[in-house]
Amino acid sequence: MDAMTIAVTAVSGQLGRSIVGAIARLDPAQTIVGLARTPERADGLGIDVRPGDYSDIDRLSRSLQGVETLLLVSGNEQPEKRVRQHRNVLDAARAAGVTKVVYTSVQGAEEGTAFSPVVQSNRQTEADVRDSGMDWAIGRNGIYIEPDVESIDAYVAAGEVANCAGSARCGYTTRSELAEAYAQMLVQPAHNQRTYMLHGEPITQAQLVAHLNSAFGTQLVYRSMTVEEYREDRVAALGGFMGSVIAGIYEGIRTGAHDQPSDFAEAAGRPHHGWDDYFSARPSAV
Repeated sequence: MDAMTIAVTAVSGQLGRSIVGAIARLDPAQTIVGLARTPERADGLGIDVRPGDYSDIDRLSRSLQGVETLLLVSGNEQPEKRVRQHRNVLDAARAAGVTKVVYTSVQGAEEGTAFSPVVQSNRQTEADVRDSGMDWAIGRNGIYIEPDVESIDAYVAAGEVANCAGSARCGYTTRSELAEAYAQMLVQPAHNQRTYMLHGEPITQAQLVAHLNSAFGTQLVYRSMTVEEYREDRVAALGGFMGSVIAGIYEGIRTGAHDQPSDFAEAAGRPHHGWDDYFSARPSAV
């Protein structure tokens, strides 16, 4: 591989940080620049971390000077604001002479759920990336499985995992697996002008619960709820906006939006890890 300067946005977050590590492992000769809205929150990465607020085009352009390839991590603002912020990053990248952008998009139902506006905003950014005049690659991330692992204490307290996904399958993934795929997409020209679905083997909620029980020695069960019941439950716990979005994600699972063929092996150059292997590495006690 030819050495280049790669910038990764949102390096104070878990995905951005993981991608920086994956690039360094793939080729230590790569020069990596991190961008963060609050750079001091990205201490310890061992790279040059520069200001990277998606709302500040001028500072973004200065931070991207000398960068050839950019990894744009999707923001977490409301959909309308998110599209504008992503356009700011693309405008700044062009002004700074960046020649390639890789975007972390999402999977999900594009219509009919409370999560659909978020999906639509990501599709708009995908179109903006394709029309940017730069080389590009896009990954559509599956749902992270880590939050279910991290929720084990709450699941044990409830004695169950309950949501509205029903018996449908979901293509989960992990941040560490995504990072490996994005590192390849950044450095290998063969991925240019490609859009990849990035997830592992789809599993049902009952299968997920079985994996959790095996990993943690628990006796959880899965209880299926209606979409309306689950939305009310999540809104009561998380508030109107976030509760509705979470319910919308699981409604998308229920309708099959997350049970899609995966392109992970093509993007990463190896298969996604299997869930038996992943959960066998988890701690065995709650």
